[in-house]
Amino acid sequence: MRKILVGLSWGWLLVFALIPLLMLFVVSFFHRGVSEFFVVGFTLENYIRLFDPIYFTVFFKSVVLALVTTVFCLLLGYPFAYFMASYGKSARSYLMILVIIPFWTSSLIRTYATMLILRTNGLLNTILLKFGIISEPLEILYTEWAVYIGMVYTLLPFMILPLYSAVEKLDRQYLQAASDLGASPWQTFIRVTLPLTLPGIIAGSLLVFLPALGLFYIPDILGGAKSLVVGSFIKNQFLAARNWPFGAAISVFLCLMMGAGIWLYLWVKKRVSPEEARS
Repeated sequence: MRKILVGLSWGWLLVFALIPLLMLFVVSFFHRGVSEFFVVGFTLENYIRLFDPIYFTVFFKSVVLALVTTVFCLLLGYPFAYFMASYGKSARSYLMILVIIPFWTSSLIRTYATMLILRTNGLLNTILLKFGIISEPLEILYTEWAVYIGMVYTLLPFMILPLYSAVEKLDRQYLQAASDLGASPWQTFIRVTLPLTLPGIIAGSLLVFLPALGLFYIPDILGGAKSLVVGSFIKNQFLAARNWPFGAAISVFLCLMMGAGIWLYLWVKKRVSPEEARS
């Protein structure tokens, strides 16, 4: 029975993950077709176009958006995960439910709900005006701030979960030893807690950064599609421009970035150990 279940899992990944990726890789070396999706014939033009300054700007904006989102998620998620791991088991269960609840609803629906909150006559401005905090409605929707809020709200659970796992496994004896040796709470955090939870930080950052590069509906909905990001760019290549080979080349490039990030995580996880952090 175990072999059957494992075989089904591998078969599923082969058919719906590996084969489509291989098809993208092969198509990325083909020519753009006029009436067809692509024309068979080897070329490196699609990858050379990636270094065009126009497309570099799209990648740069997408990377900046993903980095800022990752930083905000880390600043919000690390304290939450740390304090959640410090509570008792019953409190942890309730807090974990709060983290998982957003997954019960489609992220697209939650994005539209965020749009209703951030618009000029939305919930946020209504509350701020009622309490006299502001004198006129804030223009948040269709700005970069709205995009950041939507991205952080959507991806924050992906940062909290690996951080919580890393903090929960932290041996508190190392913290006690650092305190007995005269280390301040800040020194203990920098020299003990942070190195030991670094694999969780990198894992959470990867789980936020990589999806943030590919998400296109949040910038389109909350940002009003004012700035083109790489996710929207790939979508346009496949659906609007009908340039499948170039869209496949961009997708392959993102997959390579994902592979590099996973390698970095494994490398750091292998090097970080309690003995190294203690020294």
